[in-house]
Amino acid sequence: MTTSSDHADHMPARPSGRVSLDELARRKGIRPIQSMDDLACDVFDTDEELDEFLRDTYAARRADLG
Repeated sequence: MTTSSDHADHMPARPSGRVSLDELARRKGIRPIQSMDDLACDVFDTDEELDEFLRDTYAARRADLG
């Protein structure tokens, strides 16, 4: 069994045992983005899936106008 004192050397002192956002990012190896390319990802497997999504989105927006 571990106690909170066992983890004291690994965590900075914060109220209520909270860890700062910077510390959480450091632990997960998260780094600032360098360019917009870092944010790019493929969401849809095919162009047809993208087209269907766009049709549904536009239809939903039109329905909210009426």
